[in-house]
Amino acid sequence: MEVDQLQRSFLEYTTSLFREGFLDGQFGQLQMLQDESNPDFVVEVVSLFFEDSQRILNDLSITLNQQNVDYKKIDANVPQLKGSSSSIGAQRVRNACIAFRNFCEEQNADACRRCLQQVKQEYLLVKEKLEALIRLEQQIVAAGGAIPMLNEFS
Repeated sequence: MEVDQLQRSFLEYTTSLFREGFLDGQFGQLQMLQDESNPDFVVEVVSLFFEDSQRILNDLSITLNQQNVDYKKIDANVPQLKGSSSSIGAQRVRNACIAFRNFCEEQNADACRRCLQQVKQEYLLVKEKLEALIRLEQQIVAAGGAIPMLNEFS
């Protein structure tokens, strides 16, 4: 595939991620921080998000499967996940965390378990979308092109 076509695909795909609510303007801000001196900035930040999120989701699963649910532990993890998803612009994950935290404050274990499943689903969806976006970026760079920027979302 030629560079122009890859760049168009990248812009169309990124636009769809914003339109569908997977990403918000914070992701555009991250992209603007990437330059020649740090060409892998977005990939590095997104990879850290994946690692942290997976660890937090595992901790939350373990905590919610305990006989006596430790809501303080949940209340420490959910805002951390909300913060890291906000920092990369993963809007739907962040929104699911807000609902999760509300049920945590009510100490409603069943609702927390349902919310955890929702958060996991949103996380897996955004992970899949971001991995596809990163693959497109890598194809553009491998073909000798530059990553196009979306100005309207920044």
